[in-house]
Order: sequence, then C-alpha cells, then structure tokens
Amino acid sequence: MRHDVDRDLVYKTVKEVVIVKSSKLIIGCVAALALGAGAAVAQENAEDAAIAKRLAPVGELCLQGEDCGSAAAAPAVASSSSGGSADGQAIYNSVCMVCHDAGVAGAPIHGDEAAWADRVTKGFDTLLDHSVNGFNAMPARGGNPNLSDEEMLAATKYMLEPVMDVPADEAPAADDASEDAAADEAAADDDAATAEGEEQVAATDSSGNTDTAQQDKAQQDEAQQEAAQDSSETAAATEVAAAEEPVGADLPGASKITVCVACHGQDGHGTAPIYPNLAGQNATYLESSMKAYRAGERAGGMSSVMTPMAASLSDEDIVDIAEYYSQQPR
Repeated sequence: MRHDVDRDLVYKTVKEVVIVKSSKLIIGCVAALALGAGAAVAQENAEDAAIAKRLAPVGELCLQGEDCGSAAAAPAVASSSSGGSADGQAIYNSVCMVCHDAGVAGAPIHGDEAAWADRVTKGFDTLLDHSVNGFNAMPARGGNPNLSDEEMLAATKYMLEPVMDVPADEAPAADDASEDAAADEAAADDDAATAEGEEQVAATDSSGNTDTAQQDKAQQDEAQQEAAQDSSETAAATEVAAAEEPVGADLPGASKITVCVACHGQDGHGTAPIYPNLAGQNATYLESSMKAYRAGERAGGMSSVMTPMAASLSDEDIVDIAEYYSQQPR
C-alpha cells in the first residue's frame, strides 16, 4: 500500500515539474517571437525609408520665364549661414550626389581618397574646369545649365575638400573695398566729364564761333544712329532667345524631365557617348521602355541607374516625358 502511495506522489511531482517547465518554455518562445517580429518591422521600416530617400527626385525643372517659386529654387541656389555665397553642400546634394554617391558610370565617390588619387594630381583648376565644361561621362555643370560659375565653384570645393586642399574663400571685405573703389572711380569720371562739358560751353560762349544749327543736326544724326543700333541689337537678341528655347517647352513633360537631363540632355541628345539619344524617338517606344525599367523587367546595361529613376515616375509622368522627347529634333 505504501509503495503505491509513493509511486503516486512521485508521478504527481514529475507531472507538475513537466507542466512548469513546459509553461516557461512556451512563454520564452512567445517572447522571442514578439522580439523577432518587432525587430523585423523596425528593419523593414528603415529599409523603406532608405529606399524612399534614394528614389526621391533630385530636383525639379524650371524653364526660363516661368514663376519657379522660392521653394523650388532654394535647393539649387542655397546660401551659407556665413554670408550670401552659394552653399556647395546643398548644390552637391541636389545635383551631383546622384552619381558621385553611388559611383554611376565610373564617377569617383565623394570622400573616397583612392578613387580621387590620380585626379587630384591634376590640380584644383583642372578639376573645376571638368565640373563646369564636362569630362568623359560627366555632363557640363552636372547636367544643370542654370548653375552659375559661383555655384559650380562652391559645389566643386565641397566635393574635393575631403581629398585635397581647396582655395580659401575670398574675404567679403575685399569685395566691398573693390566695389567702393569702382564707385569712386566712376564718380571721378563723371565729375571730369561734367567739368569738360562746362569748359566746352564756356569756350563756345566766349568765342561765338560755334554754329548752333550744325550742333543740333549732329546730335540728331547721332541719336538716329543709336536708335537704329538699339533696334538691331534687340532684334538679334530676340532671334537668339527664340533659337535657344527648346522645342516643346510648353508641353507638360518639359517640367518633368529633371531626372533625365543629366544623362539625356534637355533636348534629348545624350550628354556623353554612353547615353542614348532620345530626341525624335517614337513616343510609344519611349513610354514602354520607361515602364519596363520601372517594373524591373530590364536587367543589365544602365538598368542600375534607370530602374530607380523610373520608379519615382507615375504613368502620367512617363507619358508626358515620352511625348516631350519625341518632339525634339534628332
């Protein structure tokens, strides 16, 4: 009888221990799953944010004569907090970063001393000339013709500072002094001209030999010549402006090609031999190509560049861009 009681007690004790350990094991598994799920969600959110940042448009195209607004112009013509000079970092982030952060088409990566080692031996002035006028696959002014020389200088300094010594910024005081000296010189010239005119009037009055009628005739002839010259210059300027305005500037796609101009140009002609010309291509073909890149259906070649670029475009954007480039002359 006693053996039966002991056996029941042992069985009961073992059963309780198993139940307790099983409960702890289940709780531990649930906690581990919860932590894993939380980490996965956090990682997924971080990856989504990083992808969204990479796919964000690098800027917006603003045609001459349009009201671009201060918000659209701010990234490309930013000013530093120390004065009114151009902000090289802001210009780099809005124009240069798309290639020099990823090494697109062999572009040296910002801050990579090994990639810049051979290039910096050419000197700052040569590298600045490459930035302004283009070099190899890099288009002039990074593909943004609206950047001024001052802005290109600031962006080039920012890009090269981590790998070489760059020229120091000129002190604003020197510029002010130069402007004051120029103003003083202009004032002195005006005073000298006034004095000379007064002397001529006095000499004329004293001699009495000046023919007033001849002077009036000479002044009228001079005025007519100046008016004719001004008219010719105005007509020439109008013709140049009309010639420089791209075809289809009034099309919806003209304001949506910002992501394309760095490689394919505003007129659809590649900025380097490795970039194909889009000018005059069939609009349907261009549309289907961009949608294929966006969907990841094309691999190899320039897909590493085109796929993220096209991913930021809607169906309407793609149709408008295709129509714009199809209207450009070959």
